[in-house]
Amino acid sequence: MATPVGEEPLSLSARELRDLRDDLQRFLLEYRFGLQEIETKISILRDEFATMHAYNPIEHVTSRVKSPDSLVEKVMRKGIAADFDTLRAHITDIAGVRITCSFRADAYRLFDLLTAQSDITVMAVKDYIAEPKPNGYQSLHAIVQVPVYLSTGPVQVPVEIQFRTIAMDFWASLEHKIYYKYDRQVPDGLVAELKDAADSAAALDERMQRLHLELHGSETLPLRPVVRPV
Repeated sequence: MATPVGEEPLSLSARELRDLRDDLQRFLLEYRFGLQEIETKISILRDEFATMHAYNPIEHVTSRVKSPDSLVEKVMRKGIAADFDTLRAHITDIAGVRITCSFRADAYRLFDLLTAQSDITVMAVKDYIAEPKPNGYQSLHAIVQVPVYLSTGPVQVPVEIQFRTIAMDFWASLEHKIYYKYDRQVPDGLVAELKDAADSAAALDERMQRLHLELHGSETLPLRPVVRPV
């Protein structure tokens, strides 16, 4: 394949390529360890609720560390330098956890329980439940830092945590597939239908939370957001 005009071909030796691969593996390993720390904390809370309480707010948990290809794509989209220091500073969702809850109030409750732990530092919060996105998406997003203790010493690793209800997780999963199929060029009519579906999911969340409170009272759910200011 011909080199584009104005661009020099990238030439690396086999050793340089191996070193680059090893550096990337070490870089991503920190995020994998950070993810494991957060997953352990969530697992402990989940097991405690299942064993000691009448109600468990955690339905299921998924997690991922961005692949090298996904990381490169985000670097290009953001237009930032590709060195590791810049990646650490400007890409905070390399490691991500999604917690699916039964009710919107559970998102606030779990956020508060996790961030009350002394080794977790809250870096940023985006409350799309209180202020939904224009497309109707509702979720609570938080970037937290957790210490990882390596043989070379401790490092602070950022991890993105998303809290969603079952209904909104279902909607967001389908919306993502539709946008992927249309390469993000979704027809206006379909965009409007997706927004309507998001509103329906939000209404269902509201109705089910109200029914839950009528049946069980407020002992299992906080009545208002408990997110502390960042």
